[in-house]
Amino acid sequence: MELPVRFCKEMKRILGDEYEAYLASMNDTRKYGLRVNTAKISVEEFQRIAPFPLRRIPYIKNGFYYDAEVQPAKHPYYFAGLYYLQDPSAMTPASRLPVEKGDAVLDLCAAPGGKATELAAKLGGTGLLIANDISSKRAKALLKNIELSGVENSFIVTEYPQKLREYFEGFFDRILIDAPCSGEGMFRKDPAMVRAWEKTGPEEYAKIQEEILFQALPMLRPGGSLLYSTCTFSPLEDEGTVEKILAMDPSLELVPMEGYEGFAQGDPSLVGSANESIRRCIRIFPHRMDGEGHFLALFRKKETADARSPRGTGSKTAARKGLKGEEKRLFDEFAGKTGRVWEPERLESKNGMIYYMPAMLPQMKGLRFLRSGLFMGEVKKNRFEPSQSLAMVLTSQQFDNCLMLTVQDERVIRYLKGETLALTPREAEAPDGWQLVCVDGYPLGWGKKNGSSVKNKYHSGWRKQ
Repeated sequence: MELPVRFCKEMKRILGDEYEAYLASMNDTRKYGLRVNTAKISVEEFQRIAPFPLRRIPYIKNGFYYDAEVQPAKHPYYFAGLYYLQDPSAMTPASRLPVEKGDAVLDLCAAPGGKATELAAKLGGTGLLIANDISSKRAKALLKNIELSGVENSFIVTEYPQKLREYFEGFFDRILIDAPCSGEGMFRKDPAMVRAWEKTGPEEYAKIQEEILFQALPMLRPGGSLLYSTCTFSPLEDEGTVEKILAMDPSLELVPMEGYEGFAQGDPSLVGSANESIRRCIRIFPHRMDGEGHFLALFRKKETADARSPRGTGSKTAARKGLKGEEKRLFDEFAGKTGRVWEPERLESKNGMIYYMPAMLPQMKGLRFLRSGLFMGEVKKNRFEPSQSLAMVLTSQQFDNCLMLTVQDERVIRYLKGETLALTPREAEAPDGWQLVCVDGYPLGWGKKNGSSVKNKYHSGWRKQ
């Protein structure tokens, strides 16, 4: 691979004696990664049913390498949301942000959703995840991955950070900023990044990162954590931006992260700094471990009192009236089949579209968004039609009528392609109406049973090609 001369000169300064090993690694093949969605399945259970060879990623508890010839995106387990495909190094930021149940979490640059879906798994359906991306086009991919992963407590926003700051001053317990960057760590994975680097280098991205952080830092609560990451090697964007963050807010401190023998430390000398705490940052180089390039820094905002400060004044919970009349009757009739308790005050109707809102969602009027909470389905004439996203949130134990298919059953692929399914005589004994179609016990979507067949209700935009 031909690399820019200016880039090579800087990498030699960064790596010293390791520079030749780095150059050699650029001729190696990229590594492929898969992250188990622990919101749906345990790592141990996934290893038991895994349909192709896997090798553990030693620095990611739920991460695995898979071989290049494997096509996991075509397997039914992918359509069941059991795993997410992600570069191994890119799994690191979400794994090192200490999310706890009940936290309010912001993923500021979230598309296409690799980090957001892992943060959601850590929340386990509690708290609130706001996943933002300024590009509405990219945010559509984010929304699909959020729904596929079975996330029920999210809000998908497409706003600039300064707009979010107006609503969320002092609100979030955890913030993840995987910032736009010059992408030097992705040169091996995507050679087109080299041409992009030559057009827009580290200097321009460092300005963008500084502005994003300037707007984001006030949204962090005292006692909260912020993880800043990039997929570049540039000290200007890495250690240099860390210096700027610390200067913006004196209450911030760098804290250590869980290490790994292949990680390198941040290097304050690269930006002429005397701040030794920068060594708590993590650098990931492809010649040291099986992954692409990455940089991580974890900040903690010091608390000013013994108890954590209350959330910012912009955090007043949005008022809701719940469902009424015919909408309530039709939804309750369907909800009685789910085996779950849906809190009535969290249900909201928007022209017959029913949503289940996160409990701690504040006032959001005026923000651009793609999805608020969990889209449950739509009330139509004399009926409620459940959504694909609701199917992905449920388990097979949480619906009265499931069509349980094994992964070897050829009807699984037919279902994913949108075809009507024929039932066996025993399956046909089940009552007519909505069925939750499952593969090896994990939901794929809905079907409508009528006699000995099931009409396909799988989301048309998700169908297997």
